Formats: sequence, structure tokens, C-alpha cells
Amino acid sequence: MKILTVNAGSSSLKYQLIEMTDESVLCKGGIERIGLSDFDDDNVTHVGPAGKSKQNVVLADHTEAFNLLMKLLTDKNNGVISSVSEIAAVGHRFVHSGTGDSKPCLLDEAKLDSLYADKDLAPLHMPANVSCVRSCMKVMPGVPNVGVFDTYFHSTMPPRAYMYGVAYEDYERFHVRKYGFHGASHRYVSAVAREYLQSKGLPADKIITCHLGNGSSISAVVDGKCVDTSMGMTPLAGMLMGTRSGSVDPFIVDYLGKKRGMNAEETLYYLNKKCGFAGICGHSDCRDIYGLIEKGDEKARLAMEMFGYQIRKIIGAYAVAMNGLDAIIWTGGIGENSADARRDICKDMEFIGAKFDVKASDACKSGEITQISTPDSKVKMLVVPTNEEIVIARDTRDVAFGK
Repeated sequence: MKILTVNAGSSSLKYQLIEMTDESVLCKGGIERIGLSDFDDDNVTHVGPAGKSKQNVVLADHTEAFNLLMKLLTDKNNGVISSVSEIAAVGHRFVHSGTGDSKPCLLDEAKLDSLYADKDLAPLHMPANVSCVRSCMKVMPGVPNVGVFDTYFHSTMPPRAYMYGVAYEDYERFHVRKYGFHGASHRYVSAVAREYLQSKGLPADKIITCHLGNGSSISAVVDGKCVDTSMGMTPLAGMLMGTRSGSVDPFIVDYLGKKRGMNAEETLYYLNKKCGFAGICGHSDCRDIYGLIEKGDEKARLAMEMFGYQIRKIIGAYAVAMNGLDAIIWTGGIGENSADARRDICKDMEFIGAKFDVKASDACKSGEITQISTPDSKVKMLVVPTNEEIVIARDTRDVAFGK
């Protein structure tokens, strides 16, 4: 059985085709700049049996992008299937589930209408997600489409964790609450970490998962279920990120807007796209920032000190919230790949029983589970590579065809 996973943005589409008999990735790639025409660089990348191929293609919308994707999958030289009919189902990552049920589900017109009606909860993502599914239905009629929602893993949070201190009627009428994101990643790595720790006879009931990348979030997980998470009603909340400010005093939105001559929408865009690492030191990529640090750049150093400090504060808070801590998991682009960032973040946590092993962290190999705490560390620290796509593929299979 072959499952196509799709992660759509407003002008992009990332995909993987997965053979579910052994969960192997047959091909993967990404299509960018959908709906744009004024660009010169390659916007289509496909990795298949013959290797990586790139091309420059102007695409009016997601429907044209899906038609191109079908050609890539069936290409004689670098494709992996002879016919689109070999695709059993398509799994779509949705950033938000809206006000409806967040469980993975079959997508039909009624569900898509419901999701689009809640677009104000995720205005940058929901319209693109819905549009992408409808394009897929048009190009691949009759093939089941399944929605897998980032918010699902966080649906187990108790009210004391997801409620804000606004009037209760605002929660009831306007659904103002914490939702949480990166759910597929937190679900995957927490499950893998629990299995790994239990196989070694180690406690694994209370885990903190740190998904660190251009967007970052941290979750507290008890017995496999999320009890709190750092992102909020939107992905803007939490620690400093690549281009996001993270949590700030709400008054700043009004104050900055007036000072910079921006309305509320423009100010929120600014906090989402122009702040974070980029706002502090001019770069959003962790690798570039550490390159600047090596040259003595003080603003770059400040950005990473803020990042690590805020992460440690959240970890400390969650250890208290869970009344204990067995393990801390690092994943995502930064969490998995930046030994420099781990070295900065993991210092000064011995007081909660987490002793960092610098040598083990520096020797961490890409794609492998690695323990980066010392042998005598009470709280274990692990690097666990995430795999959001396999979570989407498994959910899609189970929803469309039963477990």
C-alpha cells in the first residue's frame, strides 16, 4: 500500500510517497513559489531512484502543482509508480483542526467547509491547507483524503493548561485557548523515546520533548499524553524562534504598532516574520548565527543565549508541572543537528538531575537516537530524529482502511 503525504503552505507543497508494507520512502520533494511568476531559481525539487532533480516551473495554483506532482511520481526516469492509481490514499498535514474534532479524519466537502470557516484561527495556513485538498480531489478523484491535525496530540491538555485568563465567554464564543502545534513531531518522538528508555529498564513516564527548528515548541508528556505545550492559540507563542518573537507582553502589539505606523495585522506579521533570531542579529538560520558567533558577533551571541535561557525556563516549569522528570528529548532541525545549540541550551540543568555529556552530543550522528546525558544522569537526555511524515502516513492508512 502506497500513501502520499502532503504538507501544503500558501505557496508551497512538500510531499513523500511511502510504501506502508515496510514504511520506506519511495520518493520525496517540494514544490515552491506556487502562484508566483517572477522568479529565476529552481522551485521544484524531486528526489527519486535516479537521485535529485530540479526544475523551474511557473504554477498558477495548487491544482497545477498536483498535476506536476503526478508527472514527477510517474516519470520514466525518476518516478516510482507507473500509474497514479497505485496511490491508495493521501494524507494532508493541517496546522489547525479549527473548532471541530481534532482526530485524524476523512476529508469531504462538509469537513473542508468547516475548516475553512475557522480560517481566522490559522489565517496563514488554513486556507492553503483546504485549497490543497480540493486540488488533490480534482486531480485524483475517488482517492481518500485524510486530514492529520497538528493540534490533535495536544487535545489531552487539561483546562488548567489550555485556558487563558480572558473572560470565560471569550473561550465559549470565540474559542480563545491554547491549541499547540508540531503535534505529529511531539507524538512521534515521545513514543520512540518511551520505547527506547523502557527497553533499557529506565523510567519513561514523564518526558519533555523539545522540537527546535525555525519554529520551536516544547511539550510536557505524561504516560504518552500531552499535558502542556509552549505554543499557544497560534505558533507565535513560546520561546524565541527563527523569525518569530515568541511570547511577548500583549501591550507590545499596540505599542509597536503605533510607534512603527502599523495596524494590528501588520504588527502580528512583523512579530511572526521579522523578529526572533532575525530581529536580534539579522539571521534566522542557526548555522549562520554560530558562524557569526565565531567571529565575535555580540548580537548573534545574545540571540542564542536568549534561546537557551527561555528553553531552560520552560523545561524547569514543566518539571514542576509534572511533579518530576525522567527524560528530555531533542529533535527538529536545531535539536537534531546543532551540537553548538545543544551545548548552549543544556548547560546549568544539573539541579534537576540532567547532566549533559558534551562529547556524546558532539559525536551525535544524523538519523540516530543518541543519549547525550552522562551515564550517572538521573534525567536522561536523548536526541531523537523526528518523522512527521510517517505519523501522517500511519494515520491516513488507519483512517482510510482501518487498523
